[in-house]
Amino acid sequence: MSTSIPTVAPIGIPNIGYGTGTKWYKYGNDTLDTNLVSTLVTALKKGINHIDSAEVYNTDLEIAEAIKQSGIKRSELFLTDKYFAGDGTYTGHSKESNPYLRLKKILSIWDTEYVDLYLLHAPFIKKESHGFTLKEAWNFLEKAKEEGLAKHIGVSNFKIEDLEIISENAKYKPEVNQIEFNAFLQNQTPGIVDYCQKNNILVEAYSPLGPLYKGDLSTAAGKAFDDYVTELSEKYSVSKLQILLRWVQKKGIVPISTSSKPERMDEFLSLSKLELTDEEVKKITELGSDYTPQLRQYWKPEYSKFD
Repeated sequence: MSTSIPTVAPIGIPNIGYGTGTKWYKYGNDTLDTNLVSTLVTALKKGINHIDSAEVYNTDLEIAEAIKQSGIKRSELFLTDKYFAGDGTYTGHSKESNPYLRLKKILSIWDTEYVDLYLLHAPFIKKESHGFTLKEAWNFLEKAKEEGLAKHIGVSNFKIEDLEIISENAKYKPEVNQIEFNAFLQNQTPGIVDYCQKNNILVEAYSPLGPLYKGDLSTAAGKAFDDYVTELSEKYSVSKLQILLRWVQKKGIVPISTSSKPERMDEFLSLSKLELTDEEVKKITELGSDYTPQLRQYWKPEYSKFD
């Protein structure tokens, strides 16, 4: 591999992940996306070894093919999968009977003995709709960890209350909570980042570049934020994308992003060379907090009440 991405203790996760959702999302479409395959091969060969996937993305076969074509050793990869729990309507979820069986299926597709990280994609699980409770869903992940099928286990889109439900009397506590996080949405749900970090739960951020692509930078708060990020990008001779991703990392959070452009991949790989000062990190945080309403792109029916 051409470049080594720094890892984050204690689970040794590479400090930026390549997401196969968002632009690559193809739930309900079983046609192989050859563009994703070729893009992933490029990313892997460049040294982006942290691949973030989920059952609902339906990109299992593309990832399998890309790994095969890349020739990268399994030991050099960090693979994440998520069990499709459904949303707050409780009307749809995985076709597999439980999270453990979903994991067994993805291991077969990816031709690997384990995933590095396995997550419950959402907390919207109950006996009536799924056949098991949220706590029992977590027990399936604990079983996978004990059998070595998942090196690390965690959750996604969980509130504090959800984390407390599965953590009570758990054999293994959640190691990761992957949430929507960016400078314009610094808590997906009230207090979640601080709670996770105080309880040794690593936070991963999806949609970390929301302010650049979805924020309204014509408002007073948006313009003040963008002007400062532009100032920093000129100071350090880097892109605004790199400033925002590095800000996420400096907050102790692992960003998950994606791009089909090789030059963007190179920017992902060079983030560790960018050293924002504590004062600069603080100012980005403060300016981002001034943006209202918060920039929420996902789980609006469930969490927009917190805006």
